Amino acid sequence: MKYFVKFFVVTFLVLISTYSFAEQKIAFIDMTYVLNKSKAGKGAQDYLNKTFKENQKKFSNQESDLKKQEIDLLAKKSEMTQDEYKVKADELRKKVVDYQTKRRDSLEKIATQRAEARKKLLEKLDPILNKYSDENGFTLILDKKNVIKGNTQLDITEPIIEVLNKELPSLNLK
Repeated sequence: MKYFVKFFVVTFLVLISTYSFAEQKIAFIDMTYVLNKSKAGKGAQDYLNKTFKENQKKFSNQESDLKKQEIDLLAKKSEMTQDEYKVKADELRKKVVDYQTKRRDSLEKIATQRAEARKKLLEKLDPILNKYSDENGFTLILDKKNVIKGNTQLDITEPIIEVLNKELPSLNLK
């Protein structure tokens, strides 16, 4: 009798929980696509890529200049006294250290700007998702990368991008 009551209670709880889960409405969104293809996200990404390429070109030119200076210094080594060579080599080392510092700072600045842009975009996207979820009765919104298989009618990526483009046309990263 004791086992019969436990069996009855467990079965009752399973049936109730199954019924409550059956009433949930679920959707999914491709967050990567939203971040890369919305107007604000695409604009930020284009700006950061352009800045990165410009910096790479500038630093590439500086690096080739430093290599030329090193080759010239090594070629003139036999014509200089040891003290002159040491002074020139120290100057060149300082230039190299300065170059490396500037390059690292430039990369860190771009990484910081990228993180800030992503944060701003996600902060603006959160209330949009909440509002869309409330209006359409969704109890759960998943990221598409975590969905193995789903009906394409449950994909809310495009409507969210449209709303995001209206509310946030661009991010000012400059």
